[in-house]
Order: sequence, then structure tokens, then C-alpha cells
Amino acid sequence: MEIKNAMELIWNNRKYSTNDPKTAISHLNEEVAESLKALMKGDTDKAKGELQDAMSCLFIALKVMDVDIEEAIANQVELMRRKNGKIMILKDDKVEIYVDGTLKGGWSVWSDEDIKDAEELAKEFGCKFIKED
Repeated sequence: MEIKNAMELIWNNRKYSTNDPKTAISHLNEEVAESLKALMKGDTDKAKGELQDAMSCLFIALKVMDVDIEEAIANQVELMRRKNGKIMILKDDKVEIYVDGTLKGGWSVWSDEDIKDAEELAKEFGCKFIKED
């Protein structure tokens, strides 16, 4: 089933009727909270069911907010791809920085403090930090 068709089916069969974004997002928030609550109690099956209800609420909220679902997915994939494109790799005695697979720079590591500094820089700049053996 295509996502736009699924969204329309959910919209047409929703349990509540609203055009208010706050109400739609409030319903979404409630379902996510119920899923988390069930998970915290160890009830994985209930958590999954609540999460599926949350998905329906997300589709309804997106429709109320007039968000194109396919465009939203494409935008998120692109954002995630860009975020994952920055990698900092610790190799023996040096750190190398790669952006979209291309080596952009690096420096020598002399101490555990240098490694901590590299990890902090990776976090600050949104790089994935990998320690190679």
C-alpha cells in the first residue's frame, strides 16, 4: 500500500474529527506516552499496539497541518543522510575526519585526554565517532 493511500484511509476512518493542529498533536502525544508507559511496565505487545495507534495519530496530525507525507519522508531521509555523512575515526595514534566518505583532515593523538577531546569535538559537530582496533 502506498503511503499517501494509507494516510487517506486512516484520515477517512479516524475515531475523532478535528482540524485543530493542537488537538491532533495532543492525541499523538497521548498515544506515544501510553506506548512508553506500557514499555516501562514491560508490556511490549501493548507498547507496540499503542505505537501503531500513534502512527495513525501522526498521519492525522500531518494531514491537519497540511504536510505532504512523501515530501516529509524525503526531507527526513536527506537530513539523516547528511547527519550520518560526517564521521570521525580514531585509528591507533590519529583521528581522521570524513565527510560523505571523503577524508577532510586529521591529527595525531598522544594521550587519553586527546581522545576525550576528539569525542567531544565529534559530538559538538554532529560526527559519528568510531574507534578502530
